[in-house]
Amino acid sequence: MSEAESGITEDAFLGGRLRLRQQISGHRAGHDAILLAAATAARAGQRVADFGAGVGAAGLALAMRVAGLNLVMVEFDPVLAGLAAANAAANGIAAEVAMLDISADAATFAAAGLGPDSLDGVLMNPPFNDPVHHRGSPDAARQTAHLGTPATLDSWTHAARRVLKSGGVLTMIWRADGIADVMAALAKGFGSLAIQPIHGAPGPPAIRILVRAVKGGRGPTQIYSGLLLNDSAGLPNPQARAILIGEATLPFAEL
Repeated sequence: MSEAESGITEDAFLGGRLRLRQQISGHRAGHDAILLAAATAARAGQRVADFGAGVGAAGLALAMRVAGLNLVMVEFDPVLAGLAAANAAANGIAAEVAMLDISADAATFAAAGLGPDSLDGVLMNPPFNDPVHHRGSPDAARQTAHLGTPATLDSWTHAARRVLKSGGVLTMIWRADGIADVMAALAKGFGSLAIQPIHGAPGPPAIRILVRAVKGGRGPTQIYSGLLLNDSAGLPNPQARAILIGEATLPFAEL
């Protein structure tokens, strides 16, 4: 049976250095996950969790860049969690997989080895399309991955705040028109925010924002120059291409 017939494809990321098996239906990893990994600062020996890991794209891309990272991929869907574990093994990356709903309480997180004040970093790409303004996909798995309720952002940032150490760093990607919601959610316990807009093409407004926040941080909010994915002809911007194939990182990764 071919991969397509089995409902699974194997796709190349980071210029082919990272290969991920993922479902044909449902949410499929793409640019957002790789941009998130490229914006995440981490170093060897740190314990970092990828919230809503899916098949592991963001967390595994980060672990490929940072050797010796103690990675935990948190995913509530058992099929995706299984694929994340298999992808880690296939790419020679040591990683834990915690099958866990991000909205679970502190005791449930602790039972999965993610107690309060235990992590150096969290990266996350939460479901961010507002169901009030966005027509959901007829594919149930894709809809679950893409559509968030009004409480989604608060729930995910609350969970990150709980598990991060003081001074720990949350890195996330969100839709650009939801920046006010992000700022409100991160006002509870986070500071020293850094924001970088992501533009699909020259001219139109940003489509995504990358956000870095420090638990207990007291520094001012900083807004970085936007990253342009494609030029006016629709061709990949060289800077963006270098990031997506793993040859460059975004400014937050150096902070």
